[in-house]
Amino acid sequence: MNALTHQESDLLTAISLPIEGMTCASCVGRVEKALRKVDGVDSVTVNLATERADIKARSSVTRQALVNTIEAAGYSVPAATLDLSVEGMTCASCVGRVEKALKAVPGVAEATVNLATERAHVRGNVNADTLVAAIAAAGYEARPIDAGASADEEAANERKDAERAALKRDLTLAAVLTLPVFVLEMGSHLIPGMHDLILRTIGAQWNWYIQFALTTLVLAMPGFRFYRQGVPALWRLAPDMNSLVAVGTFAAYAYSLAATFAPSLLPAGTVNVYYEAAAVIVTLILLGRFLEARAKGRTSEAIKRLVGLQAKTARVQRDGTVVEIPIADVAAGDIIEVRPGERIPVDGEVTQGQSYVDESMITGEPIPVAKSVDSKLVGARSIKRVRCLSVRQRWAAPPCSLRSFAWSNKRKGPSCPSRRWWTK
Repeated sequence: MNALTHQESDLLTAISLPIEGMTCASCVGRVEKALRKVDGVDSVTVNLATERADIKARSSVTRQALVNTIEAAGYSVPAATLDLSVEGMTCASCVGRVEKALKAVPGVAEATVNLATERAHVRGNVNADTLVAAIAAAGYEARPIDAGASADEEAANERKDAERAALKRDLTLAAVLTLPVFVLEMGSHLIPGMHDLILRTIGAQWNWYIQFALTTLVLAMPGFRFYRQGVPALWRLAPDMNSLVAVGTFAAYAYSLAATFAPSLLPAGTVNVYYEAAAVIVTLILLGRFLEARAKGRTSEAIKRLVGLQAKTARVQRDGTVVEIPIADVAAGDIIEVRPGERIPVDGEVTQGQSYVDESMITGEPIPVAKSVDSKLVGARSIKRVRCLSVRQRWAAPPCSLRSFAWSNKRKGPSCPSRRWWTK
């Protein structure tokens, strides 16, 4: 065992790894011996029953180094999956940037990012802190998601509700401030006599002063979010949609400032202001983001209601008796008993009995459909007639079509080549 000073022991981190291939106490000893040889490892405990290794080591010891050591000893470490909530993504370029950052982390076998759900699904042997740090280096904020913790989900929903409320507030403020700017600058093009009226009342110069004041408020308050996120992205040489809005609005605003307060700097005949362009761009982008956030919220609620229709438990035949177990524990090949009036918990085929099943949620057909031996069934339908069915699950998890739908919305498949090319 490596000797560590008292100061170094205060910096120890705990790492837990699943191990496959161990069959006896000799395997345990072989794994422990190999791990203890890793420089920086303080203690190792390998449990044959749970097939896990609990390691305490200095922070300089990487998870991938431990995995490589175990594999070199002749055993394997199955790739773990981890879901992360990613905030700050606004377009496909952001998705490509986050995926690239995650795939560059040693130990990551696969990384997929979903813009709609703002989640990243990672498969590999790497700890969550390393992934969060990689995403932060790319300019976004991430946090691990515990699939079994409702508190995390509630906190995520609260953050999204707060973001929608902030977008609505900023959109309202931007619209109120932008409307006078638009009327003062573009009203003369739309309303006959508007230009002469402005000249007779407030004058051209004061017209520009008013537009300057209102546009400054738009950019400094509701529009500041684009500069806060877009300018750092420019410094990283990774511009995104926020950068585009920031550069466009600032160009129009800066040129208008020169025309208003230092017209002698501009060539003759080019002294014009474009305050309305900067203000309108901010307002329209905020409108688009608010509508997008509201649509995402409605979609998430619809998916939750749909998944809520699925049965939470199943009656499974085990060792000659019927036991009720959680859906997550149902395995391929299990025989499930479904009683009249209950929802079918899994996808499978009928092995015994016959009945009528409501398929309206899947097919839209309102009339119950007869099912008998060898008939295919989809989870979350319900039996309408008074006969029981025995159903054999045929597929691995997620065992129900509703779960599969929700699962596919938490992560997505690999990006198509054209999307990867355009988002480089």
